[in-house]
Amino acid sequence: MKFTIVERKTKISDDLRNYAMKKVEKLDRYFSTDSSSVLTFSELKGRQTVELTVKQGALVVRAEETTTDMFASVDGAINRIERQIRKNKTRLEKRLRQGAFEKAAAHAAEMEEPFEVVRRKHFDVEAMSVEEAILQMNLLDHQFFFFKNADEGGGYAVLYKRANGGYGLIEGD
Repeated sequence: MKFTIVERKTKISDDLRNYAMKKVEKLDRYFSTDSSSVLTFSELKGRQTVELTVKQGALVVRAEETTTDMFASVDGAINRIERQIRKNKTRLEKRLRQGAFEKAAAHAAEMEEPFEVVRRKHFDVEAMSVEEAILQMNLLDHQFFFFKNADEGGGYAVLYKRANGGYGLIEGD
């Protein structure tokens, strides 16, 4: 597994770097050697955040953990990744390393929830500017808003509120 470590608005010690790499290496039993991981360390308002993204081909597994201690954040992110993998074990068996779940069988298996659409909603998609979409989303008190972006030739877009403040825009054709 290839490692990439990113430091945003913080510097990490060699001890933390070695600790994080040792912990991420435990995920090798699930992923093949051509996989890569990106560990992003950041600090915002005194909170220590670790984001871990593991990629193997088209499969991407991501976890983020925020605590007051970077070591605890690393542990939390690793635990979340392992929990996601165990939870979706049967769906992932064909994509991950052969025999990846033999050691994990000793753990209590979490019940796998079926993918189920529990609500459908239909509405007319209006063409509007991004500023109008932000206003509409705030008036509806939603976390995201789907619309046709009149600023970019009428392509579909999703506007969302970011956890760090501000807004994000996802555009499609």
